[in-house]
Amino acid sequence: MKSRNTASGTSTERLRGIPHEWEIERLKHLATINDDKLADDEDPLRPMAYVDIGTVDLRSGIGTPKKMVFEDSPSRARRLVQDGDTIISTVGTYLRAIAPVREPSSEIVVSTGFAVVRPREWDPTFASWVLREHGFLEEIVACSVGVIYPAINPSEITCLKVPRPPLVEQCSIAAFLDHETARIDELIGKQELLIERLDEYRTALVTRVVTKGLPPETAEAAGLDPAPKLKDSGVKWLGEVPEHWEVRRLKHAASYRTSNVDKTSVDGELPIRLCNYTDVYYSAKLFASAGDFMRATATPREIARFRLKPGDVLITKDSEDWRDIGVPALVVDSAEDFVCGYHVGIIDSIRHLNSRFVYHAMESEAVNRQLQVSASGVTRYGLLNASVEDILLVVPPLSEQENIADYLDSKSKRIDTLRETVQLSIERLREYRSAVVSAAVTGKIDVRDLATSDAGG
Repeated sequence: MKSRNTASGTSTERLRGIPHEWEIERLKHLATINDDKLADDEDPLRPMAYVDIGTVDLRSGIGTPKKMVFEDSPSRARRLVQDGDTIISTVGTYLRAIAPVREPSSEIVVSTGFAVVRPREWDPTFASWVLREHGFLEEIVACSVGVIYPAINPSEITCLKVPRPPLVEQCSIAAFLDHETARIDELIGKQELLIERLDEYRTALVTRVVTKGLPPETAEAAGLDPAPKLKDSGVKWLGEVPEHWEVRRLKHAASYRTSNVDKTSVDGELPIRLCNYTDVYYSAKLFASAGDFMRATATPREIARFRLKPGDVLITKDSEDWRDIGVPALVVDSAEDFVCGYHVGIIDSIRHLNSRFVYHAMESEAVNRQLQVSASGVTRYGLLNASVEDILLVVPPLSEQENIADYLDSKSKRIDTLRETVQLSIERLREYRSAVVSAAVTGKIDVRDLATSDAGG
């Protein structure tokens, strides 16, 4: 990629230094917006494939639309699109729900929460790259109004400035970015697949060890029987377990309770740090004294009842996705103001059990399957206390639990380290992808020859 001679400045920082031969225009001079919509007297049985904000992702584009007919559709399901359009979310703009529209079916209808941009004096593919460029997205977010759910008026989007290279160069840039980002996305996909495989391996390893015991060599080194006799567990999906292990319900070995502390504030309550769903979901373990947790308030009684302490095992008890039910975390440190939140359950008062063993058992498929089956709900899924208390655990003697916990701690640390390395690689690839798009659509790099060679190759 070659750099090129550029102009000395513009009124828009992200467009500073564009090539001399390029123009800068307001979006409204290059495209129209929200041209077509459904009529209010549309056929009630008209089939629709509805695209809302949650269906669109900046990286993956438009996901699977929701199938319905017009009479059952929400009032915001009204905007029509055509090939070459780009849809830009005007509500919740921090989500960056922006995507190009490519060969849509006649049933596609998008939410009025999108601005449908239709290029007139632009190459549509080049336009879609400009509208997804990092600097342009940041400008949309900066112009949005509101704190909880920031939004922008479509007319304000049309007033933003965008680059306009000669048409031939627009096509060259579009061809280059289509090729280059596809190559980067393929690399990212391979790294994401590796993370999936690591997660699958970890789950399989944990499940095998907490239900069958340590691998023979590890067991022998720990002074345990490397090939213990097995017995029928009496539970079909558990199968055989070591003969000297017990199958026990959680309620007979520990206590479980859920918190009623939420982020709403009431006068007279004391400041706390609130551990909630995301604090559990995005970490394998909790270090309560180091995390950046939500600040909230609670009554002294709530603090006393729901304060977390080392050895507590937490699980997510409700979620919009049933697969996120029962995600565990282990509290390995504590602080006076660290309190369990509404969306999390606490397993404590663990009797004759090693808390680290309980944590690993909770992350195994043997337990997680029980929780997923027990989860109930329609748009949001939740666990009843009784469902958690009735979990079946396969329990070895305490000394063996400690050996298993040590083994899984060590293995998990190695897997987590590798996973973090792969995740860092993904983040760097995404940063590179974003930088390439920005440099290409603002003329910082000359890709005309590259686009020609890519097309020829």
